[in-house]
Amino acid sequence: MLLAVLFSNSEGNILVERFNGVPAEERLHWRSFLVKLSAENLRGIKNEELLVACHKSVYIVYTVLGDVNIYVVGKDAYDELALSEAIFVITSAIKDVCGKPPTERLFLDKYGKICLCLDEIVWTGLLENIDKDRIKRLVRLKPPTEF
Repeated sequence: MLLAVLFSNSEGNILVERFNGVPAEERLHWRSFLVKLSAENLRGIKNEELLVACHKSVYIVYTVLGDVNIYVVGKDAYDELALSEAIFVITSAIKDVCGKPPTERLFLDKYGKICLCLDEIVWTGLLENIDKDRIKRLVRLKPPTEF
């Protein structure tokens, strides 16, 4: 199960978060843990260079895209390989929406569309769509032409 997908800025402020199956009392722990993890490890890495960590029998894959840090947390079938596929799809969708690796301002300007993409990619803790063209089609925000 994909337990969490979080986006933060370089200062550690959470921009978007999606938790699945994580009790509310544990969410604060995960937020602070991930921000602390990135503060130590994400300085000086290249865009989309993946880092992997393990904490309490769950896997964490995280990276930087522009000015935004992206974290994907999973357990059971979602090991580091599955999470790297998920984060690849997420970064690809964000680059498509923003047109380039985003600054924090551009990310927040495109917030609605990014949330729609994220909802199409991850649904109730499962990786739902990984096809880039299908995700684009699903988030067009236009009414269907054929019924």
